Amino acid sequence: MAESVVRALYAKATSLNLSSKKIKDVPTSVSAIRNLSVLLLNNNAITALPAELLCLRQLAELNLGNNALKEVPAVLGRLESLKKLYLFRNQITEVPPEVMGGLRNLVVLNLNHNLIQRLPPEIKSLRNLQHLSVLDNKLEEVPAELGHLTKLSEINLTSNKLSWLPQQLYQCKDLTKLHVARNNLTSLPEGIRALAKLQVVDVAGNKLTMFPVEFHLLPLKELYCEGNRFVQCEPLPSVQDLEVLPLKELAARFVLLEDRNRSSLVHRMLPHYPCLTALLASGSSCVLCLGPFLITWLECVHFISLRKVRT
Repeated sequence: MAESVVRALYAKATSLNLSSKKIKDVPTSVSAIRNLSVLLLNNNAITALPAELLCLRQLAELNLGNNALKEVPAVLGRLESLKKLYLFRNQITEVPPEVMGGLRNLVVLNLNHNLIQRLPPEIKSLRNLQHLSVLDNKLEEVPAELGHLTKLSEINLTSNKLSWLPQQLYQCKDLTKLHVARNNLTSLPEGIRALAKLQVVDVAGNKLTMFPVEFHLLPLKELYCEGNRFVQCEPLPSVQDLEVLPLKELAARFVLLEDRNRSSLVHRMLPHYPCLTALLASGSSCVLCLGPFLITWLECVHFISLRKVRT
């Protein structure tokens, strides 16, 4: 590892890859590589960052994913040139407000797979942020100040504990992808039509019962909404237990059946009622059970598969 740092120092390198080196501490000598713009420290056991890293004034990308950080290092708030910051798979429980305030040029922020319960209101300082991902954390709410991030194009809040989203989210007019699957959302705020560029929405695995008004007007290309409560999953019987027929049909069937018996009183009296005779003239019989009916009768119909017939 020391050799990698020395080589990068003498070569005036702009990138340094120290990922998967099993290091617990970042060598302070890294701060001497003043031209460094990309620093990869992922897949290690780092618990803190040395204050000397604030000398890396040109650092634009820092990957600290899959380490042992329990908090966002304060030194990050001094790296004003940072555009991409990856802190996924650590043990971070909170994001200090002072760190958010110093990352004004950040474009990508990845906090996936941590233990974060809330994002500070100071997140509004990230005016250039385009991609925000806080997947698989313990967020119970999203600050309304998120609406200040008008350059956001993608938000991923999947697998948290959110029960609602702030109305201010719809101020992010450039948003194209919204991922809020596997939360506790019971509704989405009205006014989602303001997100005129929205193409992907993932709300699967929530408790939604309906979409907001004008949701159907969005230019969506992908919609994931399975595992909600839009449709009650109660099985319906395929055969109706009780036959529900109008009184007219019940009477007609009785008369038609009695008319078959030439010795019955109905058969003998029917010619005296011409209007009734004309009405019953449109009656017919079921080809399966031979029962009489006046209107279409489907009780005895069996549907078959044309595919099986053809074979």
